[in-house]
Amino acid sequence: MYCIAKDKDYQETAEVYHVSYQQVYQWVKKYETGGGDALKDRRGRKKSREELTPKEKIKLKIKEIESENERLKAENAFLKKLEELERRRS
Repeated sequence: MYCIAKDKDYQETAEVYHVSYQQVYQWVKKYETGGGDALKDRRGRKKSREELTPKEKIKLKIKEIESENERLKAENAFLKKLEELERRRS
């Protein structure tokens, strides 16, 4: 807002806020194209299920199934190892 109020004086804004000229330019550009929401930091934010596209929902379901499959394999291997140890002890 400061930069826009100063007739897009990127250099002065960069000096005032101790950031690079390029950073101020990118902020102004994002603000002008997407408003205040465009400036929000969305890194690490996960979409809710409602926000996912059908393709993303399928990928998520596959990932969940693969994860469950790995858990079941580990559980199965553990039980086999336990049976083997019990057989040796007897």
